[in-house]
Amino acid sequence: MSTTVGTRAAVLVEGVTRTYGSGATAVHAVRDVSFSIAPGELVALVGRSGSGKTTLLNCIGGLDRPDTGRVLVDGREVSSLDEAGLVELRRDVVSFVFQTFGLVPVLSAAENVGVPLRLRRVPAADREARVQLLLDLVGLGDHTQQRPGEMSGGQQQRVAIARALANSPRLLVADEPTGQLDTETGTAVMALLRAVVEAEGMTAIVSTHDPLMVALADRVLHLADGRLVEA
Repeated sequence: MSTTVGTRAAVLVEGVTRTYGSGATAVHAVRDVSFSIAPGELVALVGRSGSGKTTLLNCIGGLDRPDTGRVLVDGREVSSLDEAGLVELRRDVVSFVFQTFGLVPVLSAAENVGVPLRLRRVPAADREARVQLLLDLVGLGDHTQQRPGEMSGGQQQRVAIARALANSPRLLVADEPTGQLDTETGTAVMALLRAVVEAEGMTAIVSTHDPLMVALADRVLHLADGRLVEA
């Protein structure tokens, strides 16, 4: 399946294939996948475990390279960037939210959110204002000094989302962001993702098993055995 490819797409995936290994033991994780995502669109990527969702997201975000095909994000051909270009992409254009929150245990919520801004050498006053704004946005404005170990799973994922938004990315890539959360907390996090995408004016692609996320998405892509299929 291929959607109409527009020149103004925020994400453009064309004929992407990714295989691990070779011969009889080869794993065909992604097979000839093509689609586009419009700016400001929130797309849900659904499929069973092993269907290729994480591999596809990694190719889009520059964490992996396709064997064939190409990926463009915000006009940049991700699949042909060198290491320096990939570092710049992940710093300035694409941010990730993972199932495992990935917070630094010894840092407070505010310090975790501020890490990307420190890496960009944002002045302290500007950094602190941005961090407070983002923690307020995710409903944790009163938890700035708490460390991850003092927070619930849902709170930690909210911090991770705030951190992902720190550098005002054009694209948010979220891989099963509610996978470790209970249903009620996961529902709140999914609604939050929908809200922050709109508030920050960004594009997002989210892999999920969560029916609510599917309902909140502008569009749903179904992946089975590495291929896009009709629902």
